[in-house]
Amino acid sequence: MSRSGVPLRIFVTGAGGQLGQTIVRELRRGGHEVAALTRAALDLTQREQVLERLVKLRPQAIVNTSAFGVEASEEDPKTALAVNAFAVRTLAEACRSADATLLHFSSDFVFDGTVTSPYRETDRPNPGSVYGATKLLGEWYAAGAPRHFVLRVESLFGNPEGKSTIDRMCADIRAGRTVSAFYDRTVSPVYMIDVAAATRRLLEGKAASGVYHCVNAGFTTWHELAVELTRQIGSPSSVVPVSADGLTSKVSRPKFAALSNEKLANLGIELPSWQNALGRALAAPPPTATPIPPSGIRPTNSRG
Repeated sequence: MSRSGVPLRIFVTGAGGQLGQTIVRELRRGGHEVAALTRAALDLTQREQVLERLVKLRPQAIVNTSAFGVEASEEDPKTALAVNAFAVRTLAEACRSADATLLHFSSDFVFDGTVTSPYRETDRPNPGSVYGATKLLGEWYAAGAPRHFVLRVESLFGNPEGKSTIDRMCADIRAGRTVSAFYDRTVSPVYMIDVAAATRRLLEGKAASGVYHCVNAGFTTWHELAVELTRQIGSPSSVVPVSADGLTSKVSRPKFAALSNEKLANLGIELPSWQNALGRALAAPPPTATPIPPSGIRPTNSRG
């Protein structure tokens, strides 16, 4: 429930993705009225259609999980701008018309990864890729909403059938396969369940608008993470350390991408350690195959 104890009318865009689906389930468990909007249901790059629909339905909050991917952004900068930046501007405009909250997801790619301690929200962004640059523009556009939250996340995991690096590692280790992992790239992973819980608490609470790092506590190299996975799974799989310098990629990826979640913790939203999160993800039952229904939200002329 909201801070007033009343359910919120919330729209989740990009609801067909793994993070979007997880957030929809968490918000509905919290008693909120949620519209799950996939790309097929609402193309965020079509400004007039988006504004017409959202103004008519008058959500009290919009959660935007839509994103154009890292590799794809390098190959198609025009679409990356449309999805990662200009679509966020449209959502912020819709939120101004409806006096709604916008919660938008960003990325560690807004930083260049040249530091040696976890980034704070006050650190100066310096993206080194098209993806990072367009995500940073999206952050700036999100600030146009009357109340807004930008959550920077990275290295998401938590779906056994997922395509994330950590989920693939889990599958390989459980199958007893050898895993190669970078010893010279540092990240702060985050469990999607924890992101969804933090999202709900921000929407329901009284936190100030702004940028928040939403990651599990601590940081690790990919190699250390893989070793921890083999320990928790109890697998005989071997983990081979490799250097990120040998990676052939069009994308400049930050080598030290750890984020500090102290700002969220100071609000009382404490995300557990990444080791704890891995354990809970490994113990979690497989995700349900039941599709999430879109919603029963109807147009309204009031805020009720």
